[in-house]
Amino acid sequence: MKLVFMGTPDFAVASLNALVQAGFDVVGVVTAADKPAGRGQKLHESAVKQYAVANGLKVLQPLKLKDPEFIEELKALNADLQVVVAFRMLPEMVWNMPTKGTINLHASLLPQYRGAAPINHAIINGEKESGVTTFFLKHEIDTGDIIFSEKVNIADDDTAGDLHDKLMNVGAGLLVRTVQTIETGDYIEQPQPQSNELKHAPKIFKEHCLIDWNQPAPAIYNLIRGLSPYPTAFTQLNDKTLKVFKAELEEVQPEIEVGSFLSDGKTYLKFAAKDGYIKFINLQYEGKKRMQVDEFLRGMRL
Repeated sequence: MKLVFMGTPDFAVASLNALVQAGFDVVGVVTAADKPAGRGQKLHESAVKQYAVANGLKVLQPLKLKDPEFIEELKALNADLQVVVAFRMLPEMVWNMPTKGTINLHASLLPQYRGAAPINHAIINGEKESGVTTFFLKHEIDTGDIIFSEKVNIADDDTAGDLHDKLMNVGAGLLVRTVQTIETGDYIEQPQPQSNELKHAPKIFKEHCLIDWNQPAPAIYNLIRGLSPYPTAFTQLNDKTLKVFKAELEEVQPEIEVGSFLSDGKTYLKFAAKDGYIKFINLQYEGKKRMQVDEFLRGMRL
């Protein structure tokens, strides 16, 4: 069975590698075009492209997925199945091309957390479990019939980065199982369950990352975890941005004004929410590198 793989970031590399290691015939890899990045604006290749080139796989990098030249090149690969992991939305002429269809690996237990940022929103909402789901693509995003899903526990101190790595590895194994099952034809697609209580996972923008100290302390703690390491929750200190990557929750009633802070100038810095403190552990002050709180306090006069 010939496969075309579509993906861009590190999350997708684990799945592509798992398929290659399992012996599948990956006849092409579709990924994002190279983009200028960094101070020197040098062209940056996606993680998937770097892996594909290193392993001698054919790479396609269309700027537009409806480009006639790309469509013809994709058709010429004559894939039986297309596999999508952390890629952009496909037009029907692309996802409907292979004889066995196109499958997607999504980082949630569908139908919950459809959308662009399921990992972040699961942590932000204080979920105790998440998971991965494989399903067939159709018109509406993340709504196709489910093939397999697998649950993953979320620890109380897991960040989005921690959950990303868990789901990345579990998802790679689930994807191999899915493709093997499709190859044998011994599977039953399950329509996604209907629910009136769906939680969504839309794209996160900068304005969603600003900490509102009037919120309950547990909600702020979950926001910090859910945005770490990227795009990162932040507050203001001396009219500059202070990002927080790791924090601890202190559920005691503050005796200072909401949004103000306490510090001994050496070992701790904690901000007051309406019903507790958020103690900063790992942070980054505007114009500085990321550091532990004690290092930050040594160089900062509060």
